[in-house]
Amino acid sequence: MQEQSYTNEVALGLRRVEECWKRVYADVQEAAIRSGRDPAEVRLMAVTKTVEPVYINHAVSLGATLIGENKVQEFLGKKPQLRGAYEAHLIGHLQTNKVRQIVGEVDVIQSVDSVRLAREIGKQSLKKGIVSDILLEVNIGLDPDKFGILPDAAAETACEIAEIEGVHVCGLMTVPPLDADTEKTRRFFSNMYQLFIDIKEKKIHNIDMQTLSMGMSGDFPQAIAEGATLVRVGTAIFGSRSYR
Repeated sequence: MQEQSYTNEVALGLRRVEECWKRVYADVQEAAIRSGRDPAEVRLMAVTKTVEPVYINHAVSLGATLIGENKVQEFLGKKPQLRGAYEAHLIGHLQTNKVRQIVGEVDVIQSVDSVRLAREIGKQSLKKGIVSDILLEVNIGLDPDKFGILPDAAAETACEIAEIEGVHVCGLMTVPPLDADTEKTRRFFSNMYQLFIDIKEKKIHNIDMQTLSMGMSGDFPQAIAEGATLVRVGTAIFGSRSYR
């Protein structure tokens, strides 16, 4: 990375991203070890919402090869400028009228919160001759302001979605209520892990419970302690994202 080819502001931003990435990566490793887990079991996603491609590319070059975007149009706008080997997931709410645009453009759609949405993903995937990997979003905290399948309906909904051609269920994701304290958040994560295991043990055709996506900048250590296999970290890596 030749920082002299950038403005001072961008060069400073690149250094900050590098420092923050290294620190968060080490913190994830430490959290796994502290929980008695193999750090290799936990993937660190760099959430790149509102982050400019220059910083994303730098993070990828440092090892942040798993990125998560919230909005379809934002990701599609950035994608031609992204460099290096990376895996991209859509982690934000997906409207059915945007499915056609995103299918085949990301590796995983994490935010599948209804049978209707899964059917549309399957339909558009079949048109493109592919099978889309998806995670089922669960509203574990019963938060009225969040999307997601209700916990009590998760297993039944997973079975129904597993019958849809063009999709492959690879796990679960969640965002606990933002106003929950540490104890409640950890309980939500624990409940998600139990739900993840319960569905996994059913050995349902077309469901491979490989990924449990939970935990963000403020709570990923608790998520790792409770069994997360993927944590989604944005602010702790990219800061306020005011590199403009």
